[in-house]
Amino acid sequence: MAEKSFEQGDQEVKVLNNLTERVIGAAIEVHRQLGPGLLESVYEACLCSELKSVGAQVQRQVALPITYKGMLIEEGLRLDLLVEGSLIVELKAVEALLPIHSAQVITYLKLSKLPAGLLLNFNVTALRQGIKRLYASNAHRGVPPSTP
Repeated sequence: MAEKSFEQGDQEVKVLNNLTERVIGAAIEVHRQLGPGLLESVYEACLCSELKSVGAQVQRQVALPITYKGMLIEEGLRLDLLVEGSLIVELKAVEALLPIHSAQVITYLKLSKLPAGLLLNFNVTALRQGIKRLYASNAHRGVPPSTP
């Protein structure tokens, strides 16, 4: 297996950072239009629509299979959004983000072998208070997400 050069790695980081900024910008627009207090499913539908309107490839409720005792469980987990096939976006509409919410995204990153995720809580007065970027620091072998 060929190793990536520093330049390739830097370029991938730039692309990923650009993508997360685009998603955050779209989420801010959704929050600006709707405000806090709605169901997570409403924010998910609107964010998906907003991202598609700016040309992003978005999938909703993507199955993330898990392996349990050697058996593949196809419907093990679901990613709220998968953007451009490389960024997991987990949405919440809760009073406060808790460590378990971050752990959920980190688990998704490990299982999917994807590099980054965004945890977005829409139940805040300013969305910037509800944004958390998470990265897969050391990728573990997992099963890639399947598309419905």
